[in-house]
Amino acid sequence: MIIRELCVENFTEIPRAVAAGVERIELCDNLTVGGTTPSYGVIQQAAEFIGDQKTTLAVIIRPRGGNFVYNSYELKIMENDILKAIEAGAQNLVWGALTEDNKIDTEALETLMVASQGLPVTFHMAFDEIEDQYEAIDTLIEAGVDKILMHGDSLDKPLNTAKIAELVQYAQGKITIIIGGGVTVDNFEEYASLTGTNFVHGTKILSE
Repeated sequence: MIIRELCVENFTEIPRAVAAGVERIELCDNLTVGGTTPSYGVIQQAAEFIGDQKTTLAVIIRPRGGNFVYNSYELKIMENDILKAIEAGAQNLVWGALTEDNKIDTEALETLMVASQGLPVTFHMAFDEIEDQYEAIDTLIEAGVDKILMHGDSLDKPLNTAKIAELVQYAQGKITIIIGGGVTVDNFEEYASLTGTNFVHGTKILSE
């Protein structure tokens, strides 16, 4: 079975997504900049609406658009937003943080994992900017991260299925790879088959 994660902006699309039986929703604000943390009220309403449906709710924690290198103030914001998202009913969390030289910010990783209180964590598409992705996978597995969202290349290029397939094989099921960026209702089955993952992500993975 392929698990579809529908990326939505704010609450508006959630009733349709739940009615369509989508397996997972990633809740964001400001998708024009790649998604930022939604408000407490939006998270709470989404969690309440989803209730005990089979759809699970993931919430992005990202204080701004732009790069994924955060200073101490921004990390404190992320930490507080994680605590509030959990309080509001988030079932999964989505975040990522890098150093200036595009490696995983291990200090931020440790801090944010503690704040996440054992909820499943997805390291988002900041992963695509990391040079040594094999080492990064090892780091994330060791930290207890549950999933990685990736495109396999810059978003202006097609999904790099060959590269993702290699990383899926390397991960050996110890961490789940989610594919996203250009994944739609028309191609997600093909992309899942080519990459060897059963987890797909996008804003257009449901029929209109």
